[in-house]
Amino acid sequence: MKVLVVGAGGREHCLAWKIGQSSLVKELYCAPGNGGTSLIARNVDIKATDIDGLLDFALKNNIDLTVVGPEAPLVSGIVDRFEENRLKIFGPKKDASILEGSKVFAKNIMRKFNIPTADFEVFDDASLAKDYVRKKGTPIVIKADGLAAGKGVIVARSEKEAQEAIDSIMVHKKFGVSGERIVIEDCLVGEEASILAFTDGESVLPLVSSQDHKPVFDNDEGPNTGGMGAYAPAPVVSSEIFKKVKKEIFYPLIRGLKKEGRVYKGIVYAGLMIKDNQPYVLEFNVRFGDPETQAILPKLKTDLVEVILSVIDNGLDNIELEWDERVCICVVLASGGYPASYQKGKEIRGLKDIERNKNIFVFHAGTMIEKIDGKEVFLTNGGRVLNVVGLGPHIREAQNTVYEAVKKIYFEGMHYRHDIGRRALKFSA
Repeated sequence: MKVLVVGAGGREHCLAWKIGQSSLVKELYCAPGNGGTSLIARNVDIKATDIDGLLDFALKNNIDLTVVGPEAPLVSGIVDRFEENRLKIFGPKKDASILEGSKVFAKNIMRKFNIPTADFEVFDDASLAKDYVRKKGTPIVIKADGLAAGKGVIVARSEKEAQEAIDSIMVHKKFGVSGERIVIEDCLVGEEASILAFTDGESVLPLVSSQDHKPVFDNDEGPNTGGMGAYAPAPVVSSEIFKKVKKEIFYPLIRGLKKEGRVYKGIVYAGLMIKDNQPYVLEFNVRFGDPETQAILPKLKTDLVEVILSVIDNGLDNIELEWDERVCICVVLASGGYPASYQKGKEIRGLKDIERNKNIFVFHAGTMIEKIDGKEVFLTNGGRVLNVVGLGPHIREAQNTVYEAVKKIYFEGMHYRHDIGRRALKFSA
């Protein structure tokens, strides 16, 4: 098979790495890819949002399967376009991808089909939104309706913070048209976790649980990012909670969407708050999480391409997932200043020092390769630069393994959290 992976981040490098292990795959392409994907696939200079360009490439090169990483092309209808041209592609169609494209839609679906979530109201008027906050009090959560690269959610601890968030989104248009409507919801207190699941529109097959770390600094301080690290499995998700998520969240969602005429096929991501042994949905995403994917797929023993094809061909019932029992931790190395402004073009050193460790993987996110003095070197080319991933029999060993590897890597301004996986420690003996 010829396989095309769409996207440019650490998630896409990880997907390409896992897809490339399949005996079914003969040629692998990434569009646009990054410095790391160029080592395992052929990078194609087409942006993930250029659906016409991607479709043209897939048709001309007889691509047998396309796997979409980021949400933007899914929400824009890339799956519909490819399927109209009889091309196999993994991901939900436009009418189902609105689950991530509109938080208002997602919350209304949850309300309609009794999926546990925080109570909420929707506003398209900033002054009415502010009146609501004054009545409800804080803490409270403000969400931009549309896509905002993982940064459109503000947990306001004070009324002043809430008012500023409303102004930022609705008046100053920080997220453009994505902020024309907002969701204001009750602030749930508990422990967050994520569960991703494959679905072919009928069956649901969850992956192991994980936990993302959004704030930029240790101890969950500072502004939210696209994700500073993750680990899997998340011990807060007990077997009882895992079953509840499948029964009370995934199945009502998939069946409810089908009743609405929206057949959901692909991967569905549930961001959860676990409170008093009950999972509540914070958000749904319509694609693999980033960086959760980098903590989950190194544990997967099953051929990912076989699973993806079973989703497309409505045969998910015949698949069982096999897992490495070890704990997996992903630590994101970011550019100094991220998630605000940062510099690019910094040389990355030390990668060769860790490539022989079979318990360590490095997935590139914001990198590029350039020739300097006749030698090819990796340079930083984004906010999140590298994902260093380590496996260990328990959380503590996995932490030690990954952070020992992190110490060997250097680029100017490099920043990372030192506490990825800290919440899991309270569950370990």
